[in-house]
Amino acid sequence: MKTLYILKSRVSHSFLSVGIVGCLLVILSCATVPVTGRSSLHILPDSEVMTMSLQQYSDVLKKSKLSNDAEKVRMVRRVGTRIARASEEFMREAGMESEIKNYQWEFNLLQDDKTVNAWCMPGGKVGVYTGILPVTRDETGLAVVMGHEVAHAIAKHGNERMSQGLLTQLGAVGLSVALSTQPGPASDVFMAAYGVGTNVGILLPYSRVHESEADRIGLSLMARAGYDPRAAVPFWQRMNEKGGSKPPEFLSTHPAPETRIKQIQALIPEAMRYYRSH
Repeated sequence: MKTLYILKSRVSHSFLSVGIVGCLLVILSCATVPVTGRSSLHILPDSEVMTMSLQQYSDVLKKSKLSNDAEKVRMVRRVGTRIARASEEFMREAGMESEIKNYQWEFNLLQDDKTVNAWCMPGGKVGVYTGILPVTRDETGLAVVMGHEVAHAIAKHGNERMSQGLLTQLGAVGLSVALSTQPGPASDVFMAAYGVGTNVGILLPYSRVHESEADRIGLSLMARAGYDPRAAVPFWQRMNEKGGSKPPEFLSTHPAPETRIKQIQALIPEAMRYYRSH
């Protein structure tokens, strides 16, 4: 990992007037995404992201209702545990096991039939909304979703999206002060990075890259966990039907459904090398 230190030692009077005082140190880290090898920009230390993750996760659980459907809860935790073990194997083989050594996996089914979504925060905290279960239909369909979301976490897409969002909103000069004195903007960007809200503009191309990377890594994870990665194609077809009308691809943070399905079909042979039916 290469680290670049940018030090701004002199601050103009205009910055002083808004409370930015002294020297500001911004740390820009260039990390490598597993499998794809793409370099990604991480401004925030992993420890900072992990702390924010635990805080936001706690807040989400307080505001949400957990499902009391024991059978479905067991399914979510069963699939999640298998995907988590597969991700640890995946990262170990990539020589990157230290990147998730502090993960403490936890899987919850949130009762919200109107929300067709799931997420995985840094540290391995996973939330699945009941609204997505009719689309997943079964355990293998759920593995498509959870493999994809866990892939986002181990590839550190959240850190990269937060870095982009904070730089866009605050600029490099105001970043370190904002993080220490204005937790609101940082918190808002954190939630946006993990699926709450939609950004239009410079962030969108990166988000589409993230989605494609998560598809590729997620297929490998579900295959390693013993789930047939070919199930991803009918899942995304069902998701496409569920979504109704879509905005043009250039205004979407996700690849167009037809594009995504074609990409997944091309990636399935790679994932099938890891598929071992349990």
